Amino acid sequence: MMMEPLILEQVEKSFKDGDKENHIVKNLSFRLKTGEVVAIIGPSGSGKSTFLSIAGALQSPDKGKVIVNGTDIATFSDIEKANIRLNHLGYIFQTSNLVPYLKVEEQLSLVLKMANQWTKESKRKINDMLVAVGMEQRSKFYPHQLSGGEKQRVAIARAFINDPEIILADEPTASLDSNRSMSIIELIAKIVKEQNKSAIIVTHDEQILPLCDRIYVMKDGQLMEKGNKSE
Repeated sequence: MMMEPLILEQVEKSFKDGDKENHIVKNLSFRLKTGEVVAIIGPSGSGKSTFLSIAGALQSPDKGKVIVNGTDIATFSDIEKANIRLNHLGYIFQTSNLVPYLKVEEQLSLVLKMANQWTKESKRKINDMLVAVGMEQRSKFYPHQLSGGEKQRVAIARAFINDPEIILADEPTASLDSNRSMSIIELIAKIVKEQNKSAIIVTHDEQILPLCDRIYVMKDGQLMEKGNKSE
């Protein structure tokens, strides 16, 4: 039986706009299975990024449950949510968000140290991860010495280095050309399958959808399953 590292149950989120209350996420339920890559598509303003930030413990829902590895984190404090992010979640964003004054290998070691996961095996682990993303020859480079695609490969390595169960990617190919976009999603999917992780990718890039196991459309604050790559 496949495990479900992430479950959202009847989640709601709204924001005040003057006297008006905008309901961004409405009674949303979602289950993520181990080993799958899920794509979320939909128009701007439909609630995709809000959904991802709730799933990723960056903000709390107004109502509902957010269950990560069996624990409902919906009402966790900021410190508790930070611990969940460091130990169970990996993030990949539209831009790599690398620390400009850290070398490639240092980007990864910083995450391990912040998560209190640094051990005598960490240097080998970092090297293995850089090999997995094809960046071992750039381990001593700074971000300004890398291309856009290379920066995103480092961002992928950084997202996976703390051994999270769940990867959350928000428009990870938006700044790349079509060839690099496919290569980045192929890489994410490959590592997810090899390491038995799970991933949610919010995207406008429909060319990557055949690489995903399930596809959801976000509309009016709700998710509707569109299909999968076998359909």
